[in-house]
Amino acid sequence: MTGRFVIQKLFRALLTIWIIVTFVFIVMRMSGDSVLMIFGPDVDPNAMETLRKEWGLDKPIWQQYLYYIGNIFQGDLGKSYLDGRAAFDVVMERLPKTLSLMGVTAIFTFLIGIPAGIFSALHHNTRTDRATMTLAVMGLSIPNFFLGVLLILLFSVTWQLLPSAGSESALHFIMPVITMATAEASVFARFTRSAMLEVLNQPYIRTALAKGVPWKTVVREHAFPNAAIPTVTIAGFFVGSLVVGGVVTENVFAWPGVGRLLVSAVANRDLAVVQMAVFLIAFSMVAANLVVDFTYGWLDPRVRDLRAENSGEGT
Repeated sequence: MTGRFVIQKLFRALLTIWIIVTFVFIVMRMSGDSVLMIFGPDVDPNAMETLRKEWGLDKPIWQQYLYYIGNIFQGDLGKSYLDGRAAFDVVMERLPKTLSLMGVTAIFTFLIGIPAGIFSALHHNTRTDRATMTLAVMGLSIPNFFLGVLLILLFSVTWQLLPSAGSESALHFIMPVITMATAEASVFARFTRSAMLEVLNQPYIRTALAKGVPWKTVVREHAFPNAAIPTVTIAGFFVGSLVVGGVVTENVFAWPGVGRLLVSAVANRDLAVVQMAVFLIAFSMVAANLVVDFTYGWLDPRVRDLRAENSGEGT
């Protein structure tokens, strides 16, 4: 992994974040008057004009953009229009709740999805394989919002076993985690199964078996490590799926995280909070994909060698 490759990846990552932030900035300001949306048409026009000047909304959009970018480089990401606090603080106080939900979901996704995919591959073309993949397809096909509402109707309204909103106890995690992990575990199960089947058909697996290596050892030391390499590539998409699924799930279960804050801020036209939340989400997704890319190159020597050759040709 060359320095040139790392620099190229970092440049593309920064460019991606800049494009996303710029797009959100322009769209939010072109979609309506924030002062009018927040306070309504009955407020004194002079007061509204004063607020526009105070928030910098009376200037042309290009001037607002330059001012916003300049403030970012100074560490100022704006203030919330609703309570006057720094947008950074407003978003960061919600972040631990989102991270806890995503962390628990990731653990259950890996513990269920990857073993299910391996188990299905080792029982290829059997009833067990078909049943496992049928469940995976079903889990992938059910929308998050539908599954969340269905769980609330069953476990909260009908049977009154679990709380339907909030995050105060471990019981509050159960339904949101099930809602998010169902689709994610299904993706990992299908992808791991395909990767395992491809590896199990490789000549070196047959050679190891012909040499008398026990089947369990072949699977543990040869098949699974090599099947894990392509599985790593979907980890970046997994983070993105968690973020998108988290926005929906947090609103269904009134989970006090960044996803719910983002929807509320968009509805209330709290521009600085929206921009800060989107910036955080974009940064996390780009960072996850960078880590995946570097990890993939580290795990697979062929990728490192190919990148080194390409860098050498470029020079």
